[in-house]
Amino acid sequence: MTAPLTLVASERHDGTPVLEVAGEIDMSNASALDQALSQTTGRVPVLVDLRAVDYLDSAGLTVLFTHASRIRLVANPLLEPVLTISGLVEVTTVEKIAPDETSPD
Repeated sequence: MTAPLTLVASERHDGTPVLEVAGEIDMSNASALDQALSQTTGRVPVLVDLRAVDYLDSAGLTVLFTHASRIRLVANPLLEPVLTISGLVEVTTVEKIAPDETSPD
């Protein structure tokens, strides 16, 4: 069973826009992520919190690459190899987290 994608936009106390992403990002829902990131136009960099993402396929990576110049990522240890092998870590900032970390603040 797949985990549904949820996207929650907010703002940190310092004004940084945040998009919290949870569930699975795949071909069936990557367009929703793209649309959410597109709606943050002009507000850079957007912190994309991927800590609650269980799965990321090539469609999701394509969206992240498309917005790479204006996002920063917070990734869980499960996603780190995918982000590294794909080369995304070379075109945008990827903040690693400790397994027990709960907030990007």
